[in-house]
Amino acid sequence: MADDDGIDGASSSEALAEFRSLVEAADRKFARVRDLPPSARGPLHLLHFRKSFKAYTLLWHFQQQRRRELVAGGLQRWEIGDVASRIGQLYYGQYQRTSEVRFLFEAYVFYEAIVSRGYFETARAPATAPDLRLRYKELRFLVRFLIVALLLNRNDEVRQLADRFRALVEESKAAFPAMNFKEWKQVTQEISRFSKADASSKTARPLRYNVLFDAHPTSFPYVARFHSTRVLRLQDAILTCYHRNEVKVAELTLDTFRILQCLEWEPSGSSYQPPIKEPCQNGASSDQSGASGLIDINLAADMMDPDLPPNPRKAVIYRPSVSHLIAVIATISEDLNPDSILLIYLSASGKPDFNVPIQKDIYGKSRSSKGNYAPHSSWERDSSLSQPASANKTNSTDNLRHYICLGSQGAGSMFHQISHSINSGDNSQAFKIVHGAERGEASILLLSHDKPMSVSDTNPISSGSQFTHFLTAPLQAFCHLVGLSPDIEADLYSGAENLLSSALAEWEVSLCTSNSLDQVWAQVLTDPFLRRLIIRFVFCRAALSLFHSSRDNVVHLPECLPNLPESVSPESAIAQIHIHHLAERLGVLNYFHFIDSINR
Repeated sequence: MADDDGIDGASSSEALAEFRSLVEAADRKFARVRDLPPSARGPLHLLHFRKSFKAYTLLWHFQQQRRRELVAGGLQRWEIGDVASRIGQLYYGQYQRTSEVRFLFEAYVFYEAIVSRGYFETARAPATAPDLRLRYKELRFLVRFLIVALLLNRNDEVRQLADRFRALVEESKAAFPAMNFKEWKQVTQEISRFSKADASSKTARPLRYNVLFDAHPTSFPYVARFHSTRVLRLQDAILTCYHRNEVKVAELTLDTFRILQCLEWEPSGSSYQPPIKEPCQNGASSDQSGASGLIDINLAADMMDPDLPPNPRKAVIYRPSVSHLIAVIATISEDLNPDSILLIYLSASGKPDFNVPIQKDIYGKSRSSKGNYAPHSSWERDSSLSQPASANKTNSTDNLRHYICLGSQGAGSMFHQISHSINSGDNSQAFKIVHGAERGEASILLLSHDKPMSVSDTNPISSGSQFTHFLTAPLQAFCHLVGLSPDIEADLYSGAENLLSSALAEWEVSLCTSNSLDQVWAQVLTDPFLRRLIIRFVFCRAALSLFHSSRDNVVHLPECLPNLPESVSPESAIAQIHIHHLAERLGVLNYFHFIDSINR
């Protein structure tokens, strides 16, 4: 017998059963993609991704075409939201493996639709019995959405999501008094710390490579001369951090967040703008049947800015064991093209911490002590943060100067065989052993200073690595060095940006025209990302060298191997002049030492 809407009950039940069957099939394919290692980028990953995307496309179209029957059969709105969330996860996972920003934007579109249409909110209606499983599902979703919004620099959205997440945690504590939600309260604190540490000037430039601001035309003819020799390009990067109590959200630390964006092009095309929701008469957004206008399963489709090359791929791994890190390096190195570069960013302490308790899982791997619903995995599975296994502690403190500590378990967690790297930590000098000991291609090392410097007494960990800050947001790092707020007067900040840009352009020309430039540097200067990092390193070293507290104290100064030409050293005239002009513009000359001829 048909109901009032002309929908047969049997047809509704059949449609709902088919929907649930499609969900199970899609989830199985999703699990195969989820279980692939983060560094998986070959044909196997592409095959599983295509299959999973095809399954969710079929599922999404089915619920669009038979929505009335499904609703009549008992389909809940949160179930639609769950499907949209999985599609968003697929897009975000593909961004993690390819670094194509179009996937990040597609994930944002789906996540934003879930929030704007309140797909999970109906499960929290007063007349509805609280469901702990759904509550955890919504909390995990909000953390993932917040991370995507962070990566896209949607600061207003981040603040709204942080408030929404905080309110949901408080509501959950009241709805489920038997649960303490300790892990989720910790996440609220992480979000608050991260937002505070990432606060930047409203006039600050993006961290991503912006052709308008970061390309210096004066150096183009000189960079072009290197094209007559072997030209290398940055193809892959491995980013990892090990500091205890570092600022992070889930497994995205502040330092990897900064360096990740620094290795991407700033999108400029219209294809990056999410669709605008048309408001209804009551001011609310209209609810279309789909969360996105198109589910793109054609991975070869070129949605990128045609004027920009592809981004280097990046593998972000949180506190891996040494064996895991080496395995990732080996896997990615195996896939490197002959004329490509692997950049390894490693931020860790030079001092071991023997006081962090580690639990072992059934496989003998260490894991965190978080509960089954801990939010640290973007793939909705239990998070086993693979920290190094315990080892003997026979190494004396004197021997630690030759190592950098990865994790918290002492000698077994120490590592010094790495190359083509940026090392940020208080014992980065341990990596000097790599230079000259390579087999095959020579390495380039950018080594951080041992101790952060600033005129303020703030906790250095609270704002991330100072070295990384200089490499990714140099003017903000300079302001922090001299104790200036990033929200200084807009014209003053803009003038300082122009001075810094002129300095970087001149250093770039000086490097490219130097007759004493090591061939290893010459091979990488053609890559825009690496060239920008190198020039910013020159600025960082000059600023810290001329800073009052670093005079005659070499442990504070960053180093590089092989050495750069003397023309860009902190003692050179152009370095001192540019730092003098910048400090004078910001009114902080008293914090620096210059040679007498510069002061006059």
